[in-house]
Amino acid sequence: MAITLSKGQKIDLTKTNPSLVRGIIGLGWDTNKYSGGQEFDLDASAFLVDASNRCQNDLDFVFYNNLEHPSKSVIHTGDNRTGEGDGDDEQIIVDFSKIPAHVERIGITVTIHDAEGRGQNFGQVSNAFVRFVDEATGEELLHFDLGEDFSIETAVVFCELYRHGNEWKFNAIGSGFSGGLAALCRNYGLEV
Repeated sequence: MAITLSKGQKIDLTKTNPSLVRGIIGLGWDTNKYSGGQEFDLDASAFLVDASNRCQNDLDFVFYNNLEHPSKSVIHTGDNRTGEGDGDDEQIIVDFSKIPAHVERIGITVTIHDAEGRGQNFGQVSNAFVRFVDEATGEELLHFDLGEDFSIETAVVFCELYRHGNEWKFNAIGSGFSGGLAALCRNYGLEV
């Protein structure tokens, strides 16, 4: 039975699930019918950051143009350009056994592609969620519904996985950004 989280709630992943090695982060959303005549294209990304909350280089940023971290610890399964259908719209696989020692946090984000040019924002997105599934068992361990707290934001940090001693925890964040992917990249120390 999955644990349903509230915004800001933190919960252990690996300590209470000692057999957990690989997890699937499933992200989903619906877009409102009004889109200004343009299709929506939402994109999931992962930022692998060090203790100073910065990516050490561009390869620590996993997204639709860099689907796999060199360590194979974080793998994006591919860009879903339409978001059609039920269930996860995009997925990111995390292998805890392969995460490099310098990585303290993994920020999981979703942005709207070309949001400014298309006149789109997260106020037009509903039913956004993130869930964490144990890949070996298929069991959904955690689920976080983001709610409808956004209006002008074009990027959202859905959650973070973070190192706590030798264990990994999950933080339900749900924090919005204006400025899209570029603003998120700058936030995590990458040049745009």
